[in-house]
Amino acid sequence: MTCAEEQHTSDEQLTTTEHRAATEHRAAAAGQYRGSAAWPTATPRTPVRQGRISVALYAEDAILYAGAVQQLRQQPELELVADEDADEAQVSLVVVDCVNEPTVRLLRRLQRNTATRTGLVVGSFEADTLQTMIECGVAAVLRRAEVDRGRLLHLVTAMANGEGVLPGDLLGKLLDHVSSLQRTVLDPRGLTLSTLTTREADMLRLVSEGFDTTEIAQKTSYSERTVKNVLHEVATRLHLRNRAHAVGYAMRHGLI
Repeated sequence: MTCAEEQHTSDEQLTTTEHRAATEHRAAAAGQYRGSAAWPTATPRTPVRQGRISVALYAEDAILYAGAVQQLRQQPELELVADEDADEAQVSLVVVDCVNEPTVRLLRRLQRNTATRTGLVVGSFEADTLQTMIECGVAAVLRRAEVDRGRLLHLVTAMANGEGVLPGDLLGKLLDHVSSLQRTVLDPRGLTLSTLTTREADMLRLVSEGFDTTEIAQKTSYSERTVKNVLHEVATRLHLRNRAHAVGYAMRHGLI
């Protein structure tokens, strides 16, 4: 009997579940990720019921996939979608042991789909994982060791509501990263993480305090022409009507 015949006979002897697992194992070995319903009999194509959050599930092997499916299907608020509907899911959930090259390729592909928000359930983090997740547009992260029904539901619900979720230690690292970026890159160039430069914010603050163009020029050591140009640039860039509108916008958004 040839190797192909032996494989065929072996597969025929597997139960339905074992056959699915064997198929997924071969797919994972080839660097492919389990889609939300690569087992058609497990997740048939059905319309998402009103009021439920549609979820597309991706995992790198059958065990991770089966575990995630078990957790998600216990949540009446969630609805797993079939592969052919995955691009329309509100939330894409990626379950992996670690963030490696195949994971990054998948995250970047999902990032191009503006209809979905991506969450990551991961076993372990490398030193540069946080930076990679930010670049790939990941909206929420949960460690696999911390997964339970409540936390998984919170993760998916938060993403569907446009929110983000990070473990406390990762949030601390993110804030440190942003602070370092501000100090080492933006401050030397007079820039900020807001939509205004430091100079723009200073001039708008003076406008809000009642100073006119001449007075602002004197206080900032710029020419009156420069003051007018800076304020005009802010109004044009942010589609604002005049200085008063610009000041109101900046105050509402906490920019000054």
